[in-house]
Amino acid sequence: MTVTSVHKDPETRTMTLTAEFAATAAGVWQLWADPRRLERWWGPPTHPATVVEHDLRPGGKVGYFVTGPDGERRTGWWHVLAVSPPDGLEFEMGDPDIQSLLVRVRIEEEPARRSRMVIVTTFPSADAMDLLIGMGFEQGLSAAVGQIDAVLA
Repeated sequence: MTVTSVHKDPETRTMTLTAEFAATAAGVWQLWADPRRLERWWGPPTHPATVVEHDLRPGGKVGYFVTGPDGERRTGWWHVLAVSPPDGLEFEMGDPDIQSLLVRVRIEEEPARRSRMVIVTTFPSADAMDLLIGMGFEQGLSAAVGQIDAVLA
């Protein structure tokens, strides 16, 4: 699996996921920049994503839905705050049932055509962090990122 660590810090209301890939930073960036690649990994394996809007620029919006095993669809969105290809991006993420989360993605080039991706999620409150972690946010994001090697292959 590509995820090397997940660290939760209740004091700062953050969860930091780190993953490493056998790909250049530009290749990892395409996982975010190309909506067809994004939908191949963004939802966990049991809830695949379909991207319906993809305007990856400051002020833009990314809209998607995930489909559960029972066919139920849940919509989600990003409001894009900053974009710096191939180094990363920042966006607010939400859906109709949760408060917005701040997500910062950093992609670092490593030697030998490898890259490290760090995703820092900031929760709006300690209660929201407890609730979402309890609902499986960490496992869902880890499972989603765990699909990236197959997309890069």
